[in-house]
Amino acid sequence: MMKLSRFLKSSNLLGKPSVGDALGLHVFSSQAGISTARSDFTVKDRIFAPYTVFKGKAALSVNPCLPTFTKSTSGGFKVDRRGSVMFTFWPAVGERKYDYEKRQLFAMSTTEVGSLISLGPKDSTEFFHDPAMLSSNAGQVRKSLSIKPYTEGNGYFISLNVVNNILKTNDKFLVPVTTGEFAVLRTACSFALPHIMGWDRLTNQHHEGTVKGPSKIDPRMPDLEWDK
Repeated sequence: MMKLSRFLKSSNLLGKPSVGDALGLHVFSSQAGISTARSDFTVKDRIFAPYTVFKGKAALSVNPCLPTFTKSTSGGFKVDRRGSVMFTFWPAVGERKYDYEKRQLFAMSTTEVGSLISLGPKDSTEFFHDPAMLSSNAGQVRKSLSIKPYTEGNGYFISLNVVNNILKTNDKFLVPVTTGEFAVLRTACSFALPHIMGWDRLTNQHHEGTVKGPSKIDPRMPDLEWDK
């Protein structure tokens, strides 16, 4: 069990860097230096920028995972593994206390991200993941993520249910988000979409006239949501 205070002080709710250090499961390297008013980041710096919502029963963190590339036989690079937007849930175990060791992951694909972006104030959607869907072990581990609007229409319930028949566990998480929080989530996913598709690399190629090396992902990042 891990107390929230262990990785999140009250001031961190305003977005201090240590929150990113604690929650940055999925990190990627910038392809060029990024300048800010406070400091300069170099290509070797690891950037942590999850969007996290803490609520009474659970917390939700959302972070983009970039695609990987491989050399193409015809020259240049092609997408080897598509990116995703990773949703990470972990349960509350007391007031302002969360157990990050019991986290569950859900890697949202580009099409699923599109479904989230297109949701209206009264719309709902649900996604199902099964890592062994085409094998004899189909159904042993199932993940279901749903997004449903409040009855009043001023927010959404985002829930994840993970059934693991191998470990005999059934984990459930429910995170209510306000209209404002969902607007941030929708905008962030809209921004991330071309990046997880690799299209930002394509447009950079056209602008710069040359092809740079492939995007790099921190080797410690779990390959898929099922690696936990």
